[in-house]
Amino acid sequence: MASTLITVAPTGAETAKADCPALPTTLDELVETAKRCEAAGAAMIHLHIRDGEHKPTLDLGLLTETVAAVRENTALIVQLSTGGAVTDPLADRLRVLDAAPDSCSLTMGTVNFGDDVFMNPWPFVTQLFQLTQEREVVPEFELFDLGHVAALHRLLGKYGLPYGGRVHCDLVMGVPGGMPGTADALVAAVNALPDAVTSWSATGIGRTSLTVALAALAKGGNLRVGMEDTLTLAKGHPVTHNAELVERAAALATLAQRPPMSPDEARDLLQVKK
Repeated sequence: MASTLITVAPTGAETAKADCPALPTTLDELVETAKRCEAAGAAMIHLHIRDGEHKPTLDLGLLTETVAAVRENTALIVQLSTGGAVTDPLADRLRVLDAAPDSCSLTMGTVNFGDDVFMNPWPFVTQLFQLTQEREVVPEFELFDLGHVAALHRLLGKYGLPYGGRVHCDLVMGVPGGMPGTADALVAAVNALPDAVTSWSATGIGRTSLTVALAALAKGGNLRVGMEDTLTLAKGHPVTHNAELVERAAALATLAQRPPMSPDEARDLLQVKK
């Protein structure tokens, strides 16, 4: 039976701990979240980390400690964000790979991000991609717009396949400035993906989360959920733990007769280094 890769993105870099106390920002909170989300059906975790004041950071020591702790306590694929916060320098974002994750995000272009700009100039994109090839880290290509899909064609055409030979993407939908979180936009993006793409997920930001999840499952895709992207289950019903979002995604995937895959199955899908 076909199955569904569920990725959980528990924290992000945008939401303040003071505004959302349930957001996991300490190492203990992240490990507890990882364990509960694995039990609920997640196979991969997409990590941003925070410092002692709960502010976003790319501190290499904290990143390395977090990767080790999640590996020690779960079987999840550990994926680090190379996006960080929109204000992080490009050099710091490249150094994320020094923490030796299984996977990393790799955003395929610059995009307006609410009132900010998420900078991903082409030289940075190509440098990061070549670094993933050298370090044997599986990239997940984050696509915020159709222009990013075109950039992925360009990247693969010039630099070849990523480490492991598989090409996995995540459509990030509903960000103000990016593609809308609609079924029509999802179908357009998926239909434009390079032939080399072997798997893809979709993420709906905020109130687009359910629309995107349902459309992704109908189109044969996988799911990314988590408090990085969604803070309410429904209007007036805040998320109290990331596991709630994973449980809902797992229920939808099971209803679609594509139940959640295990971390081992996900490693085979993505060809993550054992």
